Amino acid sequence: MIEAAALSKYYGDFAAIDNVSFRINQGEVVAFLGPNGAGKSTSMKLLTGYLSATEGTAKIAGYDMANDRLAGAAKLGYLPENGPLYPDMSPASLLRFFGELRSLSGRKLSERIDAVVELCSLKSVYNKPIGKLSKGYRQRVGMAQALLHEPEVLILDEPTAGLDPNQIHDVRETLRQIGREKTILLSTHILQEVEAVASRVLFMNEGRLVFDGTIAEFKSKTSDLDLRFRELTSA
Repeated sequence: MIEAAALSKYYGDFAAIDNVSFRINQGEVVAFLGPNGAGKSTSMKLLTGYLSATEGTAKIAGYDMANDRLAGAAKLGYLPENGPLYPDMSPASLLRFFGELRSLSGRKLSERIDAVVELCSLKSVYNKPIGKLSKGYRQRVGMAQALLHEPEVLILDEPTAGLDPNQIHDVRETLRQIGREKTILLSTHILQEVEAVASRVLFMNEGRLVFDGTIAEFKSKTSDLDLRFRELTSA
């Protein structure tokens, strides 16, 4: 459902990512780890078609995102770190706006809005300006718009960044529910999130993929996730 094949992105002589390859199968929830500047966000932008690769291929649900981006985007829900939210809109108006952009209309659009509002617990803020909402609720609105068109694949960049413990718990619960049916690639700096929602780890460092395996394999040398993180990022 998600495939990176020898992906590279260069800015002049600087390699933001270099020869990155992995595959994520249907129904997997995969944590994308690494320090700041490791290349995680660049990799996600290449996978979604937001950026063009210098070399290699990115595919979503079998569609090449360089040559068939619209077909791939129809299968994809993307939540960037700073989601596409308009502060003067309410969740109600924003979801309707994005639904219409996704060619949803009439009863189908209303049903999908009702479904994501329920899943993301947005009823209490449904008609409030997004600019007045807490960051936790804004993240839920971003998640709702990513899920609106029933995508098969979700790519989420730091969905719990800056949230308090209660808000993190709520987002994790939402991810657990979504993960029963969707294929998810989740970037995070919160190592506890790995065990909470994911079954597999991809670890980036200095633009390269340095680990790809299960949670058990990731912890095989030490049960201390912080220590394992430092091991994989040490020179």
